[in-house]
Amino acid sequence: MELPVVQPSSRPDAAIAVTPLPATDSPVPGLRLWGIRRSITLAVAAALLLVGTMVAAALWYGGWPSIKRDATVTPATLFDLLKLVFAVVAGIGGVAALVVAYRRQRVAEHTSALAEFAHQLAHAADMRAEATKALAEAADERAKIETDRNGVRLFNERFAKASEQLGSEKAAVRLAGVYAMAGLADDWPEGRQTCIDVLCAYLRMPYEPPPPPVRDVQSFVPIGASPEVEQKTLSSLQEKEVRKTVIRTIAARLRMSRGGPNSWRGCDLDFTGAILDEADFSRAKFEGGHVSFSGATFVLGKVSFAAARFGKGLVSFEAAKFLTTSRASFEGATFQGGMVSFDESEFAGGVVSFDEATFDGSIVTFDDADLTGGWLSFDEAQFKHGSVSFDEVDFGSGYVSFDNAAFMGSKVTFENAAFRGGRTHFREAEFSGGALIFDDAEFTGADVAFSGARFSGGRVDLGGASFGQPPTFDPWEGGRPPEGLILP
Repeated sequence: MELPVVQPSSRPDAAIAVTPLPATDSPVPGLRLWGIRRSITLAVAAALLLVGTMVAAALWYGGWPSIKRDATVTPATLFDLLKLVFAVVAGIGGVAALVVAYRRQRVAEHTSALAEFAHQLAHAADMRAEATKALAEAADERAKIETDRNGVRLFNERFAKASEQLGSEKAAVRLAGVYAMAGLADDWPEGRQTCIDVLCAYLRMPYEPPPPPVRDVQSFVPIGASPEVEQKTLSSLQEKEVRKTVIRTIAARLRMSRGGPNSWRGCDLDFTGAILDEADFSRAKFEGGHVSFSGATFVLGKVSFAAARFGKGLVSFEAAKFLTTSRASFEGATFQGGMVSFDESEFAGGVVSFDEATFDGSIVTFDDADLTGGWLSFDEAQFKHGSVSFDEVDFGSGYVSFDNAAFMGSKVTFENAAFRGGRTHFREAEFSGGALIFDDAEFTGADVAFSGARFSGGRVDLGGASFGQPPTFDPWEGGRPPEGLILP
């Protein structure tokens, strides 16, 4: 196929003629002077002509008197002639000096005019440069505004598309929506919190976890189940995978360094009322911002906050539920600054481990929590600074362990706590600072053991507690309790 022949342009050629600026129109100050020889010659000639004219006028006025000529020149006459010659020469020199002085004055005035003109040119150049800079900045600002406008439009389109995918009935499309929303949050710092709020809201949506797998069979669907049950179980499994992807996506960005471009540390996370199963927040950094697991339910599997760091800000697990099928791990976690609240949380048969955790400056509260039948472990934890309170907690028949824990400076309180038939152990614990206070705590049939505990400082106050059976200690030297231990 032949390309069409390009026709020559019918537009006439435009030419621009550049003509020199006439000398009379030049803004540069001019200086017009004759040469020095010519100027002096003309000035001397004019002076001689003037003198000759004056002499002729004087002779005419005197009637052209005759001049007496002597045969001899007397010395007086010769001296007069010499004086006349000297006067003429001096006059010529004076005229030349006047011409030179006049030229010097003209040159000085012209130099001053040129300097003033150069100053005006420099000022005009500065003004032009400032105007050019202002125009360039205005152009850059217009370009930036236009770019931002286009960027916001593009981000809004991506946000709408990702939100639409998250609302799809197909699990594969919802998975794509999770990654799309997370990618948008990474690329859009100004809208990052909004994208995070959408992902958290997805986890707060109503959700029914799939049933546990059938014993000895790698299937979640019972044999002989109806097609409806099979389809419902399959949908639950697919939804579980989508939700796990949301959690993995958030947790991965909470592990990044705070200054990283894609780090979500310091952002608000709202999991209020969410149902979470097999959530892995291990090594995540909760520093700054507000993080809420209030009213969340941890079911079916392990929820891990192992080696997580809780820094500045507020992290709330208030009224959260750790059910019998769940295991929550805070093993090796660090609580340094900020506040973490487990107030009114429910550990109904669940297992929550704070083994090897470090409490260093945070305020951690378990006030009004219900530990009936649950397992709460602080084995080998370190209580350095800050405070941990279990005030008015109902431990029921649960198990609380502080075995090998180190109390070095924190204040740990069990005020008005109720221990009913469970076990509370401080075996091999070390008390070297801080305070452990049981004011108005009630132990009815509970097993409280301090066997192997070491008391080298701080205060352990059991004086305000009531015991159905006394706590157990290793024998003391001299039969007297160590300093800092206050018994009922």
